[in-house]
Amino acid sequence: MLFVVLLLALAALGLLVPALTTSDTIWAWSSVGASVLAALVLLWDWWRRRPGDPAADAQSVDQLAVADDQRVAVPAVADTPPADEEPPEEDTDAADMLVVADLVDEVRVLDERPRYHLSSCSWLAGRPTLGLPVQEARQLQFTPCALCTPDAVLVRKSRSPQGS
Repeated sequence: MLFVVLLLALAALGLLVPALTTSDTIWAWSSVGASVLAALVLLWDWWRRRPGDPAADAQSVDQLAVADDQRVAVPAVADTPPADEEPPEEDTDAADMLVVADLVDEVRVLDERPRYHLSSCSWLAGRPTLGLPVQEARQLQFTPCALCTPDAVLVRKSRSPQGS
């Protein structure tokens, strides 16, 4: 979406040059039109991604990561550790770890906690989280949660034909 806005802004700038070098006002109005269109695209994108929007929630990484009619397994409440106890670390093999190191998909982290999670992780319920690219979370020494298995889900997504 930002690519479209960038193209519209560049078009507006390109139309501004002839508007300033000629006396024809059609170039100036075309530049204004491209700028307004870019603003409308940004507004539409913001509206589409606003928090609490069911359509935006349905397009989260967790939903897109699952291919071939598989669903993300949400653990039962009994599997969730107590609020003060950290969930265990996901066991990720070396090949998957190399794939995850290059991904930029967003994961959720909690301040002062060592794990990163998918946004659908039941352990995150009611906790304030921060979004980070998984690559950056790994660089900052966060480790994957065993409840929501972010590494396995993101690797499966990246290897699927739809994830590429």
